Amino acid sequence: MTDSSRNRAKCEISFTVNGKLESVHAYPMERLLDVLRHELGLTGTKEGCGEGECGSCSVLIDGMLVNSCLIPALQANGAKIVTIEGLASDGRLQFLQQSFLDSGGAQCGICTPGMILASVHLLSKKPRPTLDEIREGLSGNLCRCTGYTQIIEAVVEAATKGAAT
Repeated sequence: MTDSSRNRAKCEISFTVNGKLESVHAYPMERLLDVLRHELGLTGTKEGCGEGECGSCSVLIDGMLVNSCLIPALQANGAKIVTIEGLASDGRLQFLQQSFLDSGGAQCGICTPGMILASVHLLSKKPRPTLDEIREGLSGNLCRCTGYTQIIEAVVEAATKGAAT
């Protein structure tokens, strides 16, 4: 077996996704985005640009907000991953998710999972962010539908109620 064919062999990768231990057989350099969507059926994580520019594929890995389209699956081995599906509990939306719906911050839905996870990450670090901090916290996520006003309103409402997580 040549070195190049060994590098193309699938390997077992294990991580905790939304509180559940998962193991998959994937190529080491396969995008985490594809593993989440195709191997685990977690289609809430969206592909927008595929280049790490839009934030639609954002997930939390060990508490860090990352673009899953840029992360090789093997890099997530042993990690704790949270996707948009991991925020709801007992079939009920998390308060921040509901705030996005109520404020009209969820339009076409492509950016929404990434925006919400970016907001969760922001609010975990700064429970009472200023408007500038919210804008900065969401700066890695692009939306083509809302103009951002409703998204920012959703984050402000969640921060005001102190119920972001």
